[in-house]
Amino acid sequence: MSDASALRARLIDEGLEPGTWSNGPGDRYAAHEHGYDKVIVVAAGSIRFGSDTGALDLAEGDRLELLAGTSHDALVGPSGVTCLEAHLPAGSLRGTTVRIAESW
Repeated sequence: MSDASALRARLIDEGLEPGTWSNGPGDRYAAHEHGYDKVIVVAAGSIRFGSDTGALDLAEGDRLELLAGTSHDALVGPSGVTCLEAHLPAGSLRGTTVRIAESW
């Protein structure tokens, strides 16, 4: 299990200002997009993001870097999810990328 405070500290060390959000098991987000780049790190639980390129499954410690304008939906896993999320100006990230826990 990942330590949320350690994950938050890692993001802050990168100059990011993460907020926190949580959802219960099976909660869904309909397809949408944002006008900003964002970094999402799963602090607890799991979530599946769907996009034009397929499904992106994230578990504790995994990180998603999502480009502005990327249409995506989400389905929260069976144990719920708590995520850390930071917003960046559009064009700050190089691409939509998933980084598995301990690889970032």
